[in-house]
Amino acid sequence: MTAGQAAVSSRRSLASSVDLRHVESMAQLPSGAGRISHLNAVILGESLASEENDLVFPSHDFSRQALVSSPKQYRKMYESSIEDPAGFWSEIASQFYWNNKWDPEVYSENIDVRKGTVKFEWFKGGSTNISYNALDRNIEAGNGGKVAIYWEGNEPGDDGQLTYAQLLEKVCQLANYLKHVGVRKGDAVVIYLPMLMELPIAMLACARIGAVHSVVFAGFSAESLAQRIVDCKPKVVITCNAVRRGSKSIHLKEIVDNALIESVKHGVSVGLCLTFENKSAMKREDSKWQEGRDVWWQDVVPQFPIKCSVEWVDAEDPLFLLYTSGSTGKPKGVLHTTGGYMVYSATTFKYAFDYKPSDIYWCTADCGWITGHSYVTYGPLLNGATVVVFEGAPNYPDSGRCWDIVDKYKVTIFYTAPTLVRSLMRESDEYVTRHHPKSLRILGSVGEPINPSAWRWFYNVVGDSRCPISDTWWQTETGGFMITPLPGAWPQKPGSATFPFFGIQPVIVDEKGNEIEGECSGYLCIKKSWPGAFRTLYGDHERYETTYFKPFAGYYFSGDGCSRDKDGYFWLTGRVDDVINVSGHRIGTAEVESALVSHPQCAEAAVVGVEHEIKGQGIYAFVTLVEGIPYSEELRKSLVLAVRNQIGAFAAPDKIHWAPGLPKTRSGKIMRRILRKIASGQLDELGDTSTLADPSVVDQLIALRDC
Repeated sequence: MTAGQAAVSSRRSLASSVDLRHVESMAQLPSGAGRISHLNAVILGESLASEENDLVFPSHDFSRQALVSSPKQYRKMYESSIEDPAGFWSEIASQFYWNNKWDPEVYSENIDVRKGTVKFEWFKGGSTNISYNALDRNIEAGNGGKVAIYWEGNEPGDDGQLTYAQLLEKVCQLANYLKHVGVRKGDAVVIYLPMLMELPIAMLACARIGAVHSVVFAGFSAESLAQRIVDCKPKVVITCNAVRRGSKSIHLKEIVDNALIESVKHGVSVGLCLTFENKSAMKREDSKWQEGRDVWWQDVVPQFPIKCSVEWVDAEDPLFLLYTSGSTGKPKGVLHTTGGYMVYSATTFKYAFDYKPSDIYWCTADCGWITGHSYVTYGPLLNGATVVVFEGAPNYPDSGRCWDIVDKYKVTIFYTAPTLVRSLMRESDEYVTRHHPKSLRILGSVGEPINPSAWRWFYNVVGDSRCPISDTWWQTETGGFMITPLPGAWPQKPGSATFPFFGIQPVIVDEKGNEIEGECSGYLCIKKSWPGAFRTLYGDHERYETTYFKPFAGYYFSGDGCSRDKDGYFWLTGRVDDVINVSGHRIGTAEVESALVSHPQCAEAAVVGVEHEIKGQGIYAFVTLVEGIPYSEELRKSLVLAVRNQIGAFAAPDKIHWAPGLPKTRSGKIMRRILRKIASGQLDELGDTSTLADPSVVDQLIALRDC
């Protein structure tokens, strides 16, 4: 028997072991990994994953060095986190610096709306500071000279770096400036920046003085930015004059100017716009300017001291607001607090990526989304990691740019979205293989379920059949990973998020909220609280409860569908509400519909999500025009432009479907189920249309499907 055959034999023995069942009782704990029936297997580094190979096992060498090296170790840690969450998380929290320790009651929770107001608290009474823990604590441990951030600009060769000591100095200078202009603990600061080093610097500076940062993705329109400014009423807006993405130049300052004008119309005036001069994109003399309000970052921030005292905050004091799309059209201000989020983001990063101090980590996400908060800035820096921050486009100047960067910085952990994987998958494998990215040891996927074919390409071509893939499931609201592989601990199945992280109790329920055990499909909910959970929707706790806790009383409802196979593996199936997941960006259908209807020639619109080869989901819009307005390609383009201007380019509809009318019930409710079937071409699965007020509308829509 060869060494490879022996390894496969060993893995097959493991596949039959009860050690893979990580729970004792389904009544107390979520369904876990049971007996693995599939004997087809791949071992990391020995062969390619194919359609016939359902299981990808870690090699002995990989498992031996992993933080969690076996199902048995995972099971022991997981059971501890469920049976004694206070003890489990207290032990981890003690590894961070606390100016005062938390109260004897480590956590308190009410997740059941029937028992009163929904409320979570973790480490209440403990005072800490996440900026201090991410920077000062690492420097005091002797890592001041370690590179914290490698920055790669849009143009190849445009780069920079900051050590932990240098990063702390930059953070302190900005923090001192913010205090100088009147920003205090609890004040909001809106950050509208591209992926410059100044973006994580701004986040950390706000956290250092107890201000609440709200990062807005620098792809949102002026109107969307204005909505967020009006809601959180910031003392300061931080932006830059422009950015280049690929060959395109975007004038961010002009977008901010328009947003601030719009905000004034709604009674919110911001007195200061701190603007970073991004010289590679635009010279300052070409930038529009409003004296008395606008200030150049480079003219003021470097003048302030490089040391700044820390504002110690309670664990339950707010850290940041991040707005996410909702089904009502109004963005939801997801509020995360300090202590629990700090502990959870750091711990999930450490274990899900099997982090080692020698790793070079690159997450391609933007800090305008939760991934950029938890897994570009806070999670990695809390672990003392070296992070790559990339400003440009992944296919500029060609489709090999990602692998150029991996090769340049010797990246060991690469975390990206299925959208990018699918996009690069369409290009020649030569872009990857010309570099032979041997430095990589772990890959990661975020934002949406990754289809098995993309998973296999990622594993076979990018990972060279050596690298496990941490295919993570989580949300803006959860703060960190909820269901995720732990590299080295158990075999993976292409496309499955596998098993729950420590402290997480996922359940699948039916339409009536009854838990379903074993192999099943249904709605994914979470029992019990966890440290990284969001605490409310800013200014609207009622909406918080209605959206997340009332659909299935006694649980947090994720809004996602989920299947669990006979081996206990979890498979996410996508959104079940009126939110579309486009390239990992959650976009409310109501937002897009509102933008379309704002067009003077649009009478009504209904938007649904459809499968998209690259983006995961695409936006498919049914549009009814004002009486007498003819269909035209020019009008189609004008409608798409209306959405781009009001929300952003990422929300632009992929398809405008002309609709003489929409399928509605007699009560006026749009039957989106029918629209989804028409959009996806499943015309033989329309179901009963007799309850529609006008069933003939369906035939009209089908006739216009290819117009």
